[in-house]
Amino acid sequence: MVALIDRPSPNHDARPERGGEPCPPDLLLLHYTGMQTGQAALERLCDPVAKVSAHYLIEEDGRVFRLVPEHRRAWHAGVAFWAGVTNVNGCSLGIELVNPGHEFGYRAFPESQMTALSELLHVLKAKYGIAPARIVGHSDVAPLRKTDPGELFDWPRLAAEGLAQAIPEPRQVVPEPATARGHLAELGYGFLQDDFSAVVAAFQRRFRPARVTGILDDETAGLLAALVETQE
Repeated sequence: MVALIDRPSPNHDARPERGGEPCPPDLLLLHYTGMQTGQAALERLCDPVAKVSAHYLIEEDGRVFRLVPEHRRAWHAGVAFWAGVTNVNGCSLGIELVNPGHEFGYRAFPESQMTALSELLHVLKAKYGIAPARIVGHSDVAPLRKTDPGELFDWPRLAAEGLAQAIPEPRQVVPEPATARGHLAELGYGFLQDDFSAVVAAFQRRFRPARVTGILDDETAGLLAALVETQE
């Protein structure tokens, strides 16, 4: 069981309701803090002036802070879209991972942090019946603005534990932008009419992190085709 440290944030409001009750979360959204220290990130997530928050924050040493009750809507996604939903905050739980991010010295996520994240995800996935494909990164839902948790995040590790979409072997296909747009939309991605290359880069950051180009090449098109097949 995950040991939680309560550090309440005032930055939350009511979730959308269904049948007079708050809608339960059905999406787990992973972020990095993108600040120089975990303490600075914790203070900002609890600052009423900042108007940002998350449900959980995980320090690099594995400590897990609970900031917002799960039945409340935290303010972590911003302008976002996933699988037809624009109110991503309303249907998700936000988990912040302490990491300086690309601006302040991006680095790999340590073992203690990943272990704590895995334990927390197992609990939340079971509690709410969340499918692995519904555990995504901030850059997936906001590809025009965000790059977190980034190309150093260990998605394959989570996939091996049933905590994220598995990365299949690419199919042999001819890259066709129209087909790729359809595949990206089927997987949940939005903003395809705004900046196609940014969405492709977000997909690559998640499923082919060794080479993030924003270019629809053979391997990217093959990965898209294979992932769509696994969801059929």
